[in-house]
Amino acid sequence: MESAKIRRNLYRVFRKTGVPKELIDENATLNEDLFLDDNDMTCFLYYLETNFNVDIKKNEISRLRSVKDTIDFLQSHCA
Repeated sequence: MESAKIRRNLYRVFRKTGVPKELIDENATLNEDLFLDDNDMTCFLYYLETNFNVDIKKNEISRLRSVKDTIDFLQSHCA
């Protein structure tokens, strides 16, 4: 999947999760900058898996600390 499409769809996932658009930035961290708590992360992961058709394993969740980390993960797991 091309980078622009990943970014566009990831932006939509963040918006569905309730993140205000002005906070979404590639350097933003999920917990501190986007304020995703455990419930938000559950929704976020669900939307990621369904929108990108990926299976995120428990050991991979800890690597998703920022928007950039999430983009990198999606680029390596989306065909």
